[in-house]
Amino acid sequence: SLTARIMETWAHGIDVAAAVGIPLDSDPAFIAALPHVARLGFKTRGFAYLMNGLEAPSSEVHLALTLPDGTVLEFGPADAEQRVTGPVLDFCLLVTQRVHRADTALEAVGEDAEEWLRIAQAFAGLPGGGREEGARA
Repeated sequence: SLTARIMETWAHGIDVAAAVGIPLDSDPAFIAALPHVARLGFKTRGFAYLMNGLEAPSSEVHLALTLPDGTVLEFGPADAEQRVTGPVLDFCLLVTQRVHRADTALEAVGEDAEEWLRIAQAFAGLPGGGREEGARA
C-alpha cells in the first residue's frame, strides 16, 4: 500500500505542478518515484482488465522501461512474446492516466500488450475517461 501512496502523490503532484507551471522532469524526488509507479503499473495489469469488465489474457508481458539515466527497468519474463518498451516516464503517465496512449513513445509487441496499454491503470477504482489525445499532463 505504500507504493500506491507514492503513485498517488506522484500523479497528483504532476497535476499541481502543471497547474502552476512548474517543470518536474529534473526534480530528484519526481525521478526517484518513477520505478515505484512503474512497478505498480505492471502489477495492476490484471486489475485493469477487471475494472474494464474484460477477462485478462493468460499471456505474460515483458516490460522494459528506460529510466532518465539510461538504465533499463524490467518486469515480467524476458522471453514473453507480449512486450512493451519505452521511456519509464511515458509508462507512468499512461498508467496514472495523465497522458493518452497516442502521445507516448511506448511500443507494444503483440495484441495483448497493445490492449493492456489501452486500458492500463495503476490506481484503484473505476477506469475513468482517460486523457484526450494531445492533452499531455
